[in-house]
Amino acid sequence: MSRTGFDLSVYGVLDPARTRGRDLGEMADAALKGGVTFLQLRIKSENTRTLLAAAFKVVEVTRAHNVPLVINDRVDIAHAVKADGVHIGDEDMPPDHARALLGEEAIIGQTIHSVHEAETYPIAEADYFGVGAVYATASKNRDVPPIGPDGFGEIRHTLQRVAPGKPVVGIAGITSENCAPVMAAGADGVAVISDIFMADDVEAAARRLAAAVRGAGEAAA
Repeated sequence: MSRTGFDLSVYGVLDPARTRGRDLGEMADAALKGGVTFLQLRIKSENTRTLLAAAFKVVEVTRAHNVPLVINDRVDIAHAVKADGVHIGDEDMPPDHARALLGEEAIIGQTIHSVHEAETYPIAEADYFGVGAVYATASKNRDVPPIGPDGFGEIRHTLQRVAPGKPVVGIAGITSENCAPVMAAGADGVAVISDIFMADDVEAAARRLAAAVRGAGEAAA
């Protein structure tokens, strides 16, 4: 999978804490069938061997669908399972070190929470940015209030100035019902956990989100 040309429009974040205990491989398959274009595996509380087994299972599914998979935080796991890349935050390995370990073809995503971070963090090696939290969410425990679509737009504008041409997705609390203002603020896509993977029918939920993102993108064009 190339570092360029990937589609972030419907960005699924697969977290076993938000799947109601269902099989990760089956959840990934259903989401990709429903229209998820990019997948992140995010496991915060498991030991390395458990995470490695989960990553091997999910990467097999994403390869079958020809959809990129990035691993949240864990550069070692991404390297071990030959995932397409990694998504890192402010407490993780810096992107230049991740690039040195994963190679020039790896996709590296980076979370940005503020204009200050956009202006001061080392972001040259990042291929895309996740900006938020846009809305309140049960998936992250942060004391910082949500930035809303307007705050997202401000940070995106800064990133376009300091890292022109790199795509930006909105993260946190986004659903098929509230994604339109985020897309209107200039998002290249939306990263979603619960609205997809907590649904009774994951494939149908992904399809609803994909349709909403397409509609919002067309309206913003």
